[in-house]
Amino acid sequence: METRYSWGFALRVLLKAALLFALVNAAFILLDPIPTIGRASVYNWLAPGRERLPYGTNAAACQITLDSLEALFAAHAVSAPKRADEFRLILIGDSSTWGIQLRPDDTTAAFINMAGISAGGRSVRAYNLGYPTMSALKDLLILDQALTYQPDAVIWLITLESLARSEQLAAPLLGRNPAAARALIDRYALDYDSVSLTAPSLWERTLIGRRRALADWWRLQACAWHWGATGIDHTVGEYTPRSNDLSADLIWKGFTAETLTPDALAFDVLAAGVDAAGTVPLLLVNEPIFIADGANSALRYNAWYPIWAYDAYRSWLHAESDRRGWRLLDIWDALDGARFTDSPVHRDAAGEQAVAKLLLQALSVDETNAMGMQ
Repeated sequence: METRYSWGFALRVLLKAALLFALVNAAFILLDPIPTIGRASVYNWLAPGRERLPYGTNAAACQITLDSLEALFAAHAVSAPKRADEFRLILIGDSSTWGIQLRPDDTTAAFINMAGISAGGRSVRAYNLGYPTMSALKDLLILDQALTYQPDAVIWLITLESLARSEQLAAPLLGRNPAAARALIDRYALDYDSVSLTAPSLWERTLIGRRRALADWWRLQACAWHWGATGIDHTVGEYTPRSNDLSADLIWKGFTAETLTPDALAFDVLAAGVDAAGTVPLLLVNEPIFIADGANSALRYNAWYPIWAYDAYRSWLHAESDRRGWRLLDIWDALDGARFTDSPVHRDAAGEQAVAKLLLQALSVDETNAMGMQ
């Protein structure tokens, strides 16, 4: 017997589908399941955790930048359960800490792990939580998340470029996590106008509005097999070497030697990080920079830094550290220029190994099984 469908039946099906779709989107808005979904991961379960936070722009090659902090950390080895015999050391910082132009096993954290040191009978395991873009506030956001994974010590690598107050909110990771960023600003009474950190609109909170985040999460899970099989998370290709011949321009971020003051630098963010760490020892490291010897090298250290600006920053950093009792390791001029690749702070593998040795020399172990900072 032939079944006939009327227009009324078709309309009822469409209405039910539309109602179901509306209900799903309403539930998505009310429940906001993205953080919960982000915490679900095949990494550290069916595949090993990543040695670096996922980052990249080539999804086809499993190089993915995500919005979700939860998904970033769930894919990282630091989210695996902490072993009883593990001394957990986390490193935070910019793209030089992350290791642009380097394989995961050529980073500073990797070389610390290769040293095979122990702290009070526990094996030191360093975790690379660096993340590209220059912003101390972005580092604070990552540190705040990292502190939930029971670190025993923190090393925070900084440079002048990451402390420009005018650019603290420009890091995309902050814009993609506005609620978490605003919470940090409020918690530590930081003087930053968070108006630019806007909450997602009603539409952006729907299932359709979140489709990119969901797709990126799925791609990251699918890439677990590639990571587990190859250990590759970043393509190391050709690059333009950092310049040795420099401009004669003496302006830094719109400032001259007469107008730059300590208030233009984000020392308050560093103070918030030290406060956030609490009893966990935190070592600030003024990371190495490339020092040119070509044209105009009497005026500038490199393409980023006029000599006057960088020298003023170092003077203020030391004064602030002394005043506040911060542990500071200043290794700004520790590396030969040949150790830098495509920027004044990006290092090659030999440079990373040298930095690892300097960090290890700054670490000391006491009888209470805690790692202190000399």
